[in-house]
Amino acid sequence: MLTLAEATVQTETFFAELRRREFARLERRQQAYLDYTGSGLYPERLVRAHFERLRDGVFGNPHSAHDPSLASTAIIEEARASVRAFLDADPADYAVVFTANASAAIKLVAESYPFTSAGAYVLSADNHNAVNGVREFARRAGARVTYLPLDEELRMPGVDQALDAAARLGTGPRLFAYSAQSNFSGVKHPLDLVERARGLGYDVLLDAAAYVPANRLSLRAVPADFVAVSFYKVFGYPTGVGALVARHDALARLRRPWFAGGTVDFVSVQNDMHQLRAGPERFEDGTPDFLSVAGIAPGLAFMREIDIDRLSAHVRVLTSEMLHGLQSLAHGNGAPVVVIYGPRTMDARGGTVAFNLLDAAGRPIPYGIVERRAREAGVSVRGGCFCNPGAGEWAFGFAATDAARCMRDTAQGFTLERFAQCMGPDVAVGALRASVGMASNADDVRRCVAVMQEFAE
Repeated sequence: MLTLAEATVQTETFFAELRRREFARLERRQQAYLDYTGSGLYPERLVRAHFERLRDGVFGNPHSAHDPSLASTAIIEEARASVRAFLDADPADYAVVFTANASAAIKLVAESYPFTSAGAYVLSADNHNAVNGVREFARRAGARVTYLPLDEELRMPGVDQALDAAARLGTGPRLFAYSAQSNFSGVKHPLDLVERARGLGYDVLLDAAAYVPANRLSLRAVPADFVAVSFYKVFGYPTGVGALVARHDALARLRRPWFAGGTVDFVSVQNDMHQLRAGPERFEDGTPDFLSVAGIAPGLAFMREIDIDRLSAHVRVLTSEMLHGLQSLAHGNGAPVVVIYGPRTMDARGGTVAFNLLDAAGRPIPYGIVERRAREAGVSVRGGCFCNPGAGEWAFGFAATDAARCMRDTAQGFTLERFAQCMGPDVAVGALRASVGMASNADDVRRCVAVMQEFAE
């Protein structure tokens, strides 16, 4: 039995060799890439394997019965099976619908969910904008929209009581949506919320896009009705394919507002009739991106080789180093250089760290200045609100009335700079985000912390 220290050394040795073999371009370009929540990096072998498959194969539109068409159909079905295996989803329970990305998967649910004036849409304030956008379909149908608040660590307090209260206000269909892991702060929201919400009569939409790149998710243990993922966030390539993984019974409750090529058994113009296909194809509008889908099964096979639990341990080690390094920075007067948004420890959090730099008087330094300095040093971190305005508003302590006034005043010709000026110099209107992944190493983390150290006084 290895000790924890021995296991850590073994894990880091594995990922050091992986970086040398599959991600050598990082060293050639002297790049410290720390935006894995934005996109994973592709290993070289996947690009080579995909090229060879396309070079040697003949693939046609899958909506036919000739050999190239059947070859494409086989690729798609192979990919569906690989996705179910990756998420430990029983084929008897779950269908896989391919989409352009996780946002497109969420929109499929949004536009087809049977919202009514007696129903509700409940969601965390910590969500990607694709999940926020579902509220527009809910409100159009007259359903109530309820946001669940966040606490000082950007977690959801009292969620059971809030869900129960919302459930008592109507008898119509109810949808609850949340992220398994925040793309803003790295908070891991409890997966057992799925069962708890379903027990209160909710259908559950789980945004797993930020979670599954470095964490194991079993849909046998976490039976969400709808799960959205993007594969480029998992293994970097291809970038144009995501999936809605949905329970068959939940998928059957959706009501598509239109039809397109590939989604129907038949259409009659003269009789004004159509019939949607019975399987997941009814949600795959037009011709699937079958050449990109060809990259999914090899990518997920690569993830099995990596071992998601070993990757989780690697991410945990580097995130801990990032948190320690950033929180150790101080100005000459003892004031902290960095404020972290979300968990400051490794308790129930992933490999995403959101933060801002402060001057010696405690005022936020505009994130754009820091992002530019990091770029000059070859360190890739992201700046902004990361398409998650709710978590940002809670993190930055926006006064709702002030934010609304500034949004109205700057709406004509809106820029973030004008909005920041309106909010004042003591209010942050964006943050920096550093996130680690399979090709990251301790030197990347040290380089990031060194850039932040330069802003001490």
